[in-house]
Amino acid sequence: MAMDLLYVALGLSLLLFAGDSLVKGAVNLSLRLGVPALIVSLTIVAFGTSAPELLIAIKAVLDNAPGIAMGNVVGSNTANVLLVLGLPALIVGLDTRDSDTRRTFLMMIGASLLFLMVCLLGPVTWMHGLVLLFALCLILFDAFLSARKHRRDNAEADTLAPEEDPLTELEGVDPTLSWFKIAMFIALGLMGLPLGADLLVDGAVDIATEIGISQTVIGLTLVAVGTSLPELATTVMAALRRQADVVLGNVIGSNMFNLLAIIGIAGVVGDIPVPPEILRLDLWVMLAASALLAPFVFFRWPLNRAWGAAFLAGYAGYLGVLLT
Repeated sequence: MAMDLLYVALGLSLLLFAGDSLVKGAVNLSLRLGVPALIVSLTIVAFGTSAPELLIAIKAVLDNAPGIAMGNVVGSNTANVLLVLGLPALIVGLDTRDSDTRRTFLMMIGASLLFLMVCLLGPVTWMHGLVLLFALCLILFDAFLSARKHRRDNAEADTLAPEEDPLTELEGVDPTLSWFKIAMFIALGLMGLPLGADLLVDGAVDIATEIGISQTVIGLTLVAVGTSLPELATTVMAALRRQADVVLGNVIGSNMFNLLAIIGIAGVVGDIPVPPEILRLDLWVMLAASALLAPFVFFRWPLNRAWGAAFLAGYAGYLGVLLT
């Protein structure tokens, strides 16, 4: 058991490090090659930050452990709302009056309902995977058009002050980064991601077998919380800076990518059976958690400390049900 826990910890650490390294290298390479910052932010950064979950899902499918793949995605989406939003709200509270995430929230709900329909028709096959990826492409294209319109309606990029340059909004951008360092970041990411996924999945499967619980529960709890740590760190920092729109946008965007990109790609790689326990409880908990955001998005309710405590209590209760 101790070695399995060590494998999980090492695998998770390696995934987080490699994912961050790959994002830094890919972003700077793309900008050096002349790819617009807007395209980079909508594609490379978004996919790069989801790389750990994606590699875990693919590894789990190939290793005949689909419960971890499905549990990771469903559990991560629930954790993103109740834990990743609940903790920063409890620490500082969030003022959502100036946040306008209604459009992306509706897209997330649409993605959640599409994912629910695919699961009810399960198992997830390559055809279902292509449907999910097509929906993701539509969302990305809509985001691209909206962002381009926003850029066009405002001052041109070359008239912006340096601190307002869109390049400065991309994580990992360093105009002085050498070609050698770019190549090193990419190489470390490409080598570390599959190794980290291998360690984490193997350790998680062994833990589930040894303590007599299902792989799905391990995916919903240990793996899901672990892969939600980057989102948690981002939201806490954004909350401390009073950037409620960044907090909500990070959670909503992450949830859409989890449902459409990760399960979509993993479904193309191999069939993913939907465990009965996920159909009975966890999918509905995920959907309910997503719907909880509606009053904060549409009516601009403040996400204060009381709501943060309620979210965290709800998540603790959910984990208690899973583990018992």
